[in-house]
Amino acid sequence: MNTQEAVVNRIRELCTEHGITPNGLSYKAGISQATIKSILNGESLNPGIVTLKKICDGFDITLAEFFSTKSFNNLEQEIR
Repeated sequence: MNTQEAVVNRIRELCTEHGITPNGLSYKAGISQATIKSILNGESLNPGIVTLKKICDGFDITLAEFFSTKSFNNLEQEIR
């Protein structure tokens, strides 16, 4: 799993945990539906930290909580 896949999986996981749809997340986070769709469909290869912070705010969690999962802890270094 790469970083992009880990971000997508984490957002989907949090939507399920919080019982909201991606469209509901866009409303709560103050981000366009197109942006959320682009991230979840893998079209946005590198969502910015400001966008991720807004997503975290939509879930009422911190960035640390967002990234504090096995998926992120087990990512290999991506040097290109």
